[in-house]
Amino acid sequence: MEVDQDVSVREQLFHEWVRECIICTLLFSTLYLLSYMVITKFKKHADFATVDVEDAAVNRIALWMCTFTLAVSVGAVLLLPFSIISNEVLLSVPHNYYIQWLNGSLIHGLWNLVFLFSNLSLVFLMPFAYFFTEAEGFAGSKKGVMSRVYETSVVLLLLTLLVFGIVWVASAIFDDDAAGRESLYDLWEYYLPYLYSGISLFGVLLLLLSTPFGLSRMFSVTGKLLVKPRLLENLEEHLSCTAFEEAAISRKITTKASCWLNLNMEALQKRLLAIQSHRITLEMRRRASPWQRNLVYPLAMLLLLALTAITVLIVCVNVLELLIDEAAMPKGLQDSRLGKVSFSVFGSFGAAVQVILIFYLMASSVVGFYSSPVFIRLLPKKSDTTMTKIIGNCVSLLILSSALPVFSRTLGITRFDLLGDFGRFNWLGNFYLILLYNMLFAGLTTLCLVKKFTWAVQAELIRAFGLDRLPLSVNKVRSQGKV
Repeated sequence: MEVDQDVSVREQLFHEWVRECIICTLLFSTLYLLSYMVITKFKKHADFATVDVEDAAVNRIALWMCTFTLAVSVGAVLLLPFSIISNEVLLSVPHNYYIQWLNGSLIHGLWNLVFLFSNLSLVFLMPFAYFFTEAEGFAGSKKGVMSRVYETSVVLLLLTLLVFGIVWVASAIFDDDAAGRESLYDLWEYYLPYLYSGISLFGVLLLLLSTPFGLSRMFSVTGKLLVKPRLLENLEEHLSCTAFEEAAISRKITTKASCWLNLNMEALQKRLLAIQSHRITLEMRRRASPWQRNLVYPLAMLLLLALTAITVLIVCVNVLELLIDEAAMPKGLQDSRLGKVSFSVFGSFGAAVQVILIFYLMASSVVGFYSSPVFIRLLPKKSDTTMTKIIGNCVSLLILSSALPVFSRTLGITRFDLLGDFGRFNWLGNFYLILLYNMLFAGLTTLCLVKKFTWAVQAELIRAFGLDRLPLSVNKVRSQGKV
């Protein structure tokens, strides 16, 4: 009897394992297809339609690796929201037959897979893809793809040894425990998580710098996508001036102007494209309905302002909780307690707000990252992004997205504790570091928003009263208002 019971338990566990594998495979396949569609819209088609068959094959292999990395990045972004939503669903309908596949074992497995694939992409796939595209084969060896694979493998091995040595030296400097240094010899259990802990810390610091700037930039980006109401503005006059300027530049380009004038035709072409884009924007605003012009834009701005204010308020409350209760410190769990209790005091509504804020912070961090002067050159262009730039974008997005769960938990956006190896980072237990991080985020976000709205209101008033046509002193203020 006991033997039959053990067999049935093993069969049940095996069936659950097979079901979880099928679900994970379907989820990752969907993310992979979506990532492939996104990358193909930005890749430079000339790199894949080249006469050199070897270069085309190398670029295709690198593209597959980048697609895998981007799929892992999207999975890391969805990881925490999916866990929060799953917990609320299990709380609402715990005994529903159709959601029996949704359990703590599946969620815990997804966290471990994302952590594993993030390590694999950062440590192996992306360095391999970069060196693979740059490799030409060893001197004297037979040309071909395998020659590039050998060169890339050797360079990657040397880089791995160099990074391993740097991490071991850093451990010897900052960690006085000899057992901790000896544990680094265990590659899988300690070295990779230790290295990923440093990468995650870098990602969290990068989010600290890019997210506050992105939160202020979100207003400008949204304003470009929507039709803005203009006070005291003559739209027809602006359209007429733009049309006259477009016609004048077009005439200069077609007639080549006079023979004694040395015109920069490339600069004129760029200027003509900018004027045409501005004219199309003005025509779209003229055709916009009154409700779209006077209702949608203010509501969107109010929504962004509300989300930003809620984020800052939550972080300020988290600072107070850190000073009062140690339970506010981020920590990791090895077993998921899904379906037991809600992770928000407001129940399902609070969980929905947490999910929205997590996506909003990720979008803001991406906007701030690509708007910064350091990384603006990485901004991909449609159908004109080289393979090297695609690799750089995939690495950057993976670093940002894999740090998002730690970032959200550190700021107190959610109380969902980190699962798996995400909670094993050493610096998460440093109270002063977590407290300083929260205070810096609240301060930087408030500073960016105050500066943004101060200059934006001043510039908008200048445009509304026509003062932008006055001499240089006023125009200088107007240019400072543009972010």
